[in-house]
Amino acid sequence: MQKHVTHKTACRLCGSTSLEHVLPIKASPIGDAFVTAERKSEPQDLYPLDCYLCLSCGHLQNLDVVDPDVLFRDYTYRTSVSLGLVEHFKRYAHSVVEGLSIPKGNLVVEMGSNDGSLLKAFKNEGMRVQGIDPARNIAAAATQDGVPTIPDFFTSRLAEKIRDEQGSAALFCANNVFAHIDNMADVVKGIRLLLVDDGAFVFEVSYIVDMIDNMVFDTIYHEHVSHHALIPLETFLNKHDMSLFHVERTGTKGGSIRAFAQPKSTGKRPRSEAYLKLVAEEQRRGITKPKIYRDWFDAIESRKRTVLAYLDKARAEGKVVAAYGASTTTTTLLYHFELEGRVKFIVDDNPLKQGTFSPGAHIPVLPSAVLATEKPHVVVILAWIYADPILKRNEAYVAAGGQFLVPLPEPRIADKADSKLL
Repeated sequence: MQKHVTHKTACRLCGSTSLEHVLPIKASPIGDAFVTAERKSEPQDLYPLDCYLCLSCGHLQNLDVVDPDVLFRDYTYRTSVSLGLVEHFKRYAHSVVEGLSIPKGNLVVEMGSNDGSLLKAFKNEGMRVQGIDPARNIAAAATQDGVPTIPDFFTSRLAEKIRDEQGSAALFCANNVFAHIDNMADVVKGIRLLLVDDGAFVFEVSYIVDMIDNMVFDTIYHEHVSHHALIPLETFLNKHDMSLFHVERTGTKGGSIRAFAQPKSTGKRPRSEAYLKLVAEEQRRGITKPKIYRDWFDAIESRKRTVLAYLDKARAEGKVVAAYGASTTTTTLLYHFELEGRVKFIVDDNPLKQGTFSPGAHIPVLPSAVLATEKPHVVVILAWIYADPILKRNEAYVAAGGQFLVPLPEPRIADKADSKLL
């Protein structure tokens, strides 16, 4: 057995062993494990990214779980560096406080609170806040910045401790972390323990329907062990005295949902029209059945073939291929599209990534300014969700004869002549 990884044999939501392998995504190193020059010679393991569908409850999941200590204790990602997320969280906090009529002075708890960007917004709305995040370095910095943060993983035991010391919470938040949890039963037990009777649990996750429709398969990486739909989630939450009552779609991360749950036995909020509509749409699309995932995988493979045919022709003509984007999702794309042996260097606008080497393949990461000096012939935009701002920022490279290849949702070329589908 590979070190640091455990293979599950049962569904994480319902415990069924009736599982079907529907998305054979290629193995990759830990997505954000960029290394310094000193560590370039150290090999990095590849871990499976295969996705399985539970045939009992319809939940899509990775069964190969990498030790959370390996993934999260020395985490480098900070919310505040993501384009537009801080503004998104300000709007988020205001709309949740207003929409749920939470009086000032109430306790808001967030797990996976990262650098405290969301809790800061809740603090500005007059709430008491408590963060929980296992990345010790980030938790310490957030605490220093005025957002008290416990440097640990959230568990039902920790929930009891917080409740005993600070009282129950009116609101519990989990943003882009509810997909990261292997032991979901204990976490939801903890959330229920901590909430007041009319409290709410609000979480944002990538939404599998949007992942499929927008071709966002690269949010499948080792931190994300679950890929959520409402139908299996509701069945699971019900088992822990929680129930969904509202859902909103948001544009973050290529398409996400903000879902609202309340204690099933004591919550009084009615189910919204938006929630009922989305559940009906999931049923119509067959989101709990294998066919939609098999069709999606075929579409991913078709795009991969198109991209590789173009790049291999360019390389056969002696052209240099570079890439744009050094983040967790770009590692999935790089490995699944088998680009790691075809790309000479990667550029990125994040100074923390510049001067490092990509996970596993150890491709150098350079500032985007080098496009003007190195003049690669083709640059594959791995961070394709941000293709438009990247293209805008690098008009000079295109004007000088450079060419960008945007691999998804439909492969296209952007050059001096125009932007055209491949």
